[in-house]
Amino acid sequence: MSTTSTPSETSFEEPTNEEPVDDEPVDTRTKAERLAAFLREEAKDGETYFKAKFIADDVGLSPKEIGALIVQLQDSVADLEIEKWSYTGATTWRVSRTA
Repeated sequence: MSTTSTPSETSFEEPTNEEPVDDEPVDTRTKAERLAAFLREEAKDGETYFKAKFIADDVGLSPKEIGALIVQLQDSVADLEIEKWSYTGATTWRVSRTA
């Protein structure tokens, strides 16, 4: 009696592009919402002054993104008053809470 051997089937899993899940919550807010929330917190006691390059890491945005978003937020966020304050190497913005 002869036995024939068949090659064993090997199952291959399709590679996925999903990142491993960790325990940190995912921030689902838009970039503008994140920036507005950061500015509200910074101005909670009245007012704050900032340059985009100095808050970029705190907000998780590039200075260029902050510069574009801050102009949009000037007209769209009712509880914050945002104005260009000065320019020395980069724009300094003044942010205050409105009543």
